[in-house]
Amino acid sequence: MGWIEENMKFTNVRKILSQAISLGMVVSLALMMWKGLTCITGSQSPVVVVLSGSMEPGFQRGDILFLYINKNPIRTGQIVVFNDGRDIPIVHRVIEVHEHEDTKEVDILTKGDANEDDDRMLYASNHDWLQQKYIMGRAVGFLPYVGWFTIIMSEKPILKYILVGGLGLLVLTSKE
Repeated sequence: MGWIEENMKFTNVRKILSQAISLGMVVSLALMMWKGLTCITGSQSPVVVVLSGSMEPGFQRGDILFLYINKNPIRTGQIVVFNDGRDIPIVHRVIEVHEHEDTKEVDILTKGDANEDDDRMLYASNHDWLQQKYIMGRAVGFLPYVGWFTIIMSEKPILKYILVGGLGLLVLTSKE
């Protein structure tokens, strides 16, 4: 009887380790895919969720935007995502571009499509122009409403913990 019980304990430990390794591989794959996207797009955050209604009707709250950064100059009318030190990046349209002749750098002025005023009051240290270094990327595509999942998870953190706990429990208790 001792050998069978010992063998069953070893099998259970082996199953748990196997499931933990599988979970680790899934998490690693997701992180590698994210890092690959950052390399391909040139953006530190290649995907963002529209969190407010400031870009309606073009983009709705909950839309996911795909970002890309390249060396081409930023032009009026483009949708950019910027973050000049805030917790949350801002998605707005470029309404004016100020080019510096000597450095070839550009400063931009942005505005949400649904907003009456430009974003000067949003810029760090009350600057009148947004420096190019704060641009995280330009919108090159979007998926409507898919980001609502992210919004719900950020507004109701208990749901995030329930989901992560449930997924972890599912992985640990699955047969294969």
